[in-house]
Amino acid sequence: MEKRTFLKTGVFLGFAAAFSPLLEACKTKKGATSDAPVPSTPPMLPPPKMKRTEPFTLPALPYETGALEPHIDKMTMEIHHGKHHAAYVTNLNDAVKGTPYAEYTLEDIIARISTSDADKKIRNNGGGHWNHSFFWNQLTPGPASTPGGALLTAINAAYGSFDLFKETFSGASKGVFGSGWTWLCKDKDGKLFITTTPNQDNPLMLQVVKQTGTPLLGLDVWEHAYYLKYQNRRPEYITAFFNVINWKEVMLRYDK
Repeated sequence: MEKRTFLKTGVFLGFAAAFSPLLEACKTKKGATSDAPVPSTPPMLPPPKMKRTEPFTLPALPYETGALEPHIDKMTMEIHHGKHHAAYVTNLNDAVKGTPYAEYTLEDIIARISTSDADKKIRNNGGGHWNHSFFWNQLTPGPASTPGGALLTAINAAYGSFDLFKETFSGASKGVFGSGWTWLCKDKDGKLFITTTPNQDNPLMLQVVKQTGTPLLGLDVWEHAYYLKYQNRRPEYITAFFNVINWKEVMLRYDK
């Protein structure tokens, strides 16, 4: 072999040895042959059989806007229900036009909504409509009450006592960073758990939340729910919330 040919061959082999690891790395990434786990996509539910023929509407409150005072003030209720909730309804009707969700019921939308950018507006406003409709119906005027029956038995089994449940639920509510909700839920085995969700997400969003379940009690900790009366004193608002819970409604939800 001539000296010049020998030198060229040596240089070529040197380059091949140097770049071989990089080439293999690129092949692994491109061909997805790595041992690293690949995120799974939540299964899509089949289209619902029930179709909605009317636009979404704002439900009426089951009490007067001032009925929850002094715990939740009249002006907050007027703005929270008449402005914020109403806006979710209007925006949801607009968002579903021309989408696969156009004729879905609210419950079907919530169950099928995804984390995709295309679903974002429907997710936020559909969640806002469902969450607030749920929220109003669990509140009631009058003195504070406590749960009973099978629900109280389940609370004692899960948390030790009603007071310890309140402490756990309140702590979770205080810990929500920014805007969101705290939920008491029942899992598929009938056991209770407390969870939180950001923004207008809820535990019925099967493709969105990490822990799904049937909501029994929900607390809105967005600032618009309490800022006029409590400003930045969220703990005071949480304490006040326990004075207006309709535990009979919560017990019915558990029994279902």
